[in-house]
Amino acid sequence: MQENIEILPVTLLDQHRETVTELKQLARSLRLDFGWHYLLDLTWMITQLGPVDGRRIMDAGAGIGVMQWYLADHGAKVISIDRFSRANLPLRFRSRFNVRGARQDDLAPASQVFLDNLNAQSNLKLTIPSQVRDLLGMADWRRAKGNVTIHNQDLKHMPDVENNSIDAIVAVSALEHNQPEELESVVAEMMRVLKPGGALLATLGAARDQDWFHKPSHGWCYTDTSLRRYFDLPSELPSNYDDYDELLAALRDCAELRDNLAKFYLKSGNNGMPWGIWDPQYQSVGVCKIKKTGVT
Repeated sequence: MQENIEILPVTLLDQHRETVTELKQLARSLRLDFGWHYLLDLTWMITQLGPVDGRRIMDAGAGIGVMQWYLADHGAKVISIDRFSRANLPLRFRSRFNVRGARQDDLAPASQVFLDNLNAQSNLKLTIPSQVRDLLGMADWRRAKGNVTIHNQDLKHMPDVENNSIDAIVAVSALEHNQPEELESVVAEMMRVLKPGGALLATLGAARDQDWFHKPSHGWCYTDTSLRRYFDLPSELPSNYDDYDELLAALRDCAELRDNLAKFYLKSGNNGMPWGIWDPQYQSVGVCKIKKTGVT
């Protein structure tokens, strides 16, 4: 693996069709929807990571998204970090994956979530069978061989994660939700916990000429120059930003992403694809930064 900055081409989807199919099947089984460009982001990261079995990998800004479950399915020991609490993680994830909280308040007991869900529902005839199914797991689901540890804390300050303890870090379209003046400190904190020789893989929004804020998705888009500064990458590192317009045109013509927008986009104008109208205003860029050996 080498350091790089790469606007993600839609050709990744066909080049890694087996991975794309597996991601779609996993998301469907967990009743999760993809953000409009997430298939590109996830595919790029997975191909960059290589084998993950037995590795300790941080999913930074994980939410309840697909990446952490994919990694656990493939045998990784996942450290799942998010500033928003996942204490009431739905039972369908616990039935399939080995999940625990780093601290007592990071993950509520499954029995508490079960009762809270019952109390919140009016139609118990429909709710109870669904709850029991989620709690016990589907008969044809195999238990993932990896595990997920939930940390509900901010990426700027992760006191529960030791120095040089993580083999690799992935951040799927998460870092752009920090303010630009905070991004360097976020990257520095992630590099602190990363082992020497380990990789930080992040996807963000790409900007051609100047950094700008995409208000509907609450995310910043960054130029090549800004990403090099925030991630402390050398100026001579090659990138494909010169092909920005060509790559964006191919993205706008991508039928696979256009025709499979998640339903939640149709319900609001305050998201990455307002009201479900296919009109990409930005594109994903992947950044790979390697922690130098001998650095602590």
